[in-house]
Formats: sequence, structure tokens, C-alpha cells
Amino acid sequence: MNPKYDDVLAILEDCVKTCNHCFDACLKKEDVRMMADCIRLDRECADICSYTIQAITRQSPFTDKILQLCAEVCVRCAEECGKHDHDHCKQCAEACRNCAEACRNVA
Repeated sequence: MNPKYDDVLAILEDCVKTCNHCFDACLKKEDVRMMADCIRLDRECADICSYTIQAITRQSPFTDKILQLCAEVCVRCAEECGKHDHDHCKQCAEACRNCAEACRNVA
């Protein structure tokens, strides 16, 4: 595997974990409907990050395009999580911004 992906793989994994944590915490809120967009984007982001890890590790010829899409989804998730004051949302927004930047830099 290409060593240029070493750092981004760790950042992608962290983003998956953070999005999953945010997703779970949002589901436990009293007004889950208010968190619907956040929950949806947490899932989308965790899924695309997981898929990006798979694409990198199997040396997909589409890796750069997948990284670009991943960055786009991470930005959207960061924007949505950034609208909320919950600690898990703030942490998720930060992880997503970091992931988007890393994906763009390596693509």
C-alpha cells in the first residue's frame, strides 16, 4: 500500500468513530426530530469514511475521486454538527473538518 495514505487512514478512522458517537448521542436526545439532519449526516459521513478506508486499502483506481467525495460529505457533516451546542456535535464537526482537509490534501 502507498505510504502517502498512512496519515489519512488514521484520520478517517477517527472520523468514523466520532461520527458514530455523535449519531448515537443524538439518538438519545429528547427531541430527536430536531437532530434528524445531524443524525443522517453522521451516518453518511461514517459510511463514506469507512468506504474510503476500504478503497485505499484495496488500492482502488477510484481512490482520488472517493477521497474528494469523502471530503465533500465531511464538510457537510461538519456544517450541520457545527449548528449544535452539544459537545459530541462540536467534536464531530472538528473531526469532520480535519478529515475533509486530509482527504483533499492526499487526493
